[in-house]
Amino acid sequence: MNFIVAALGVLGVASSGPLIAGTLGATSVTALAIAFWRNAIAAVVMASPVLIREPRQFRKITRSEFMWSSVAAVALAFHFACFITALQLTSVAAATALVCLQSAWIAVFQLFRGTRHRWPVLVGLGIALGGVAAITGFDMGSSPKAFLGDVLALAGGALAGLYTLAGGKARQSMRTGTYTTLCYGICAAIVAILAFAGGQPLVGFDAGGWVGIVAITVCAQLVGHTAFNHLLATMSPLLVSMIILLEIPGAALLAAIFLHEKLPAGTYAGLALILGGLAVVVAGQRRGKGEAVRGDGQIAELGTD
Repeated sequence: MNFIVAALGVLGVASSGPLIAGTLGATSVTALAIAFWRNAIAAVVMASPVLIREPRQFRKITRSEFMWSSVAAVALAFHFACFITALQLTSVAAATALVCLQSAWIAVFQLFRGTRHRWPVLVGLGIALGGVAAITGFDMGSSPKAFLGDVLALAGGALAGLYTLAGGKARQSMRTGTYTTLCYGICAAIVAILAFAGGQPLVGFDAGGWVGIVAITVCAQLVGHTAFNHLLATMSPLLVSMIILLEIPGAALLAAIFLHEKLPAGTYAGLALILGGLAVVVAGQRRGKGEAVRGDGQIAELGTD
């Protein structure tokens, strides 16, 4: 059963990039509209069970919980803005790989906060950085537009790391349904403001556009992320983290099949380096829970700082 759930999770998150790129390329839907509706719909879906079973949870939210949820929501909003825009400028494979550097960014942020990581984590960061250099180097030489997309995807990965760290703070005392409802709801509101300021409409799309928005929300947001949340209750976080990394080759394969995306050999080499480097980072961080120590003596754990 876990294999089926894992396969659905990988397929869900891997479909995000190709679905977004396909929707943006074939319809009048805007980048921020996708980000808005993806979060707004997910917020409603996540809020419904809480409102039915435990409506008092929302009245119990503390000032600290609201602050960290808001920080996570801001990071998530700009993450989506960067990633979805990047998909309009560079390849799906490159954008997905670069934004998946979230785990590496978290390790870097922890380094700046005084965390002493084990050597495999540092080696993994170096390998992943080599992959970044390969991808961005090829894109810089072939197209300034693609290079800009790479930079936005990298920024999206860093923002996803901030989102994870802030969310980890909020989740120390908040339940999943309450946190995701608050975070996704605030994120949707921020994206709506960005869309209004940038003149990007959130409604008025053709039927194909709405089908794309619903498909992105269901596949990536609800099926993909829900599957991995379920697996965390039955499998080790290390194994789940490794499975999630399959999003990188999965997105590249789906883009090649459905969008006929062809990449230079150097880009494929960069994808492989990023995938391998992230695997080393995740494995090294998880295995080093007893050895990777912050400057204040506390144990560091990737993604739950």
